[in-house]
Amino acid sequence: MFNGILPVWKEKGMTSHDVVFKLRRILKMKRIGHTGTLDPEVEGVLLVCLGQATKLVEYLMDGEKVYQGEITLGYSTETEDAHGEIVDQKPVETPISLEVIDQAMSSFEGDITQIPPYYSAVKVNGRRLYEYARAGETVERPQRKARIDYFKRLTEGTYDSVKRQQTWEFEVKCGKGTYVRTLAVDLGSKFGFPSHMSQLTRHATGGFDASQTHTLADIQAKMDAQQIEEIIYPIEMGLTQFPQLDMTEEQFADVKNGKVLDESYFGQVLKESTVLNLKGQVKAIYRPHPEQEGLIKPEKMFLS
Repeated sequence: MFNGILPVWKEKGMTSHDVVFKLRRILKMKRIGHTGTLDPEVEGVLLVCLGQATKLVEYLMDGEKVYQGEITLGYSTETEDAHGEIVDQKPVETPISLEVIDQAMSSFEGDITQIPPYYSAVKVNGRRLYEYARAGETVERPQRKARIDYFKRLTEGTYDSVKRQQTWEFEVKCGKGTYVRTLAVDLGSKFGFPSHMSQLTRHATGGFDASQTHTLADIQAKMDAQQIEEIIYPIEMGLTQFPQLDMTEEQFADVKNGKVLDESYFGQVLKESTVLNLKGQVKAIYRPHPEQEGLIKPEKMFLS
């Protein structure tokens, strides 16, 4: 069994679950998890955790993400992307100026509130929103907070004078749970036009970018050549956002048994989740005890 992080380039036409299913067959192991769903028609970086690294999933999902895509003004769809039925149309008689576009896009930067699209996995009353959508039912959708580090235009774009639609490419860096489709729709609303996200690619997530990824075909070839470990990143790569402490063998003797310890056991007071290393390898994450002041306890253990 392998332990580590495998950055995969998810191709269009498959779900994130499909990638995990195929990897289980390629790598001949079951303990595999991905770190954030990509829609079937979205390609890009999908981090896959193997073995002990599956304990990192929640941390990597919280990491920043970078997307590049395309916005089209002139019509909106039920799915907020290019693959849904058209639900509203309004011709763009005069193209929006680039200056106005840039100002509107920058207004989304910072902490924003979004209403998730109906075609999403958000649960309301025990059912996912896409289940309501497929059944033709409506329900009040919860507001969600999102963080946008930047939202910028990449191209001058094009104006189709026949279809009376305007399109341009963008890049966004955002936090966990951001719906980029909804960002495109909300941007169009600022101009008074229905809009949708007409294309999307994820270029980075959880500290990994496209240059570090491999397709499923690449991974199969590496497995066949018995070179698979060359492209699996160590667990430590997924924990760089945490404070780090090096342990002695004596300290590790207590840590490996999951002992609750004094907050200054390691020679400094631990006030937040901290990675504990032994000879360069992560062995545990300890955090302040939620109920007993002055003590610390294990949050995650990486012993094998």
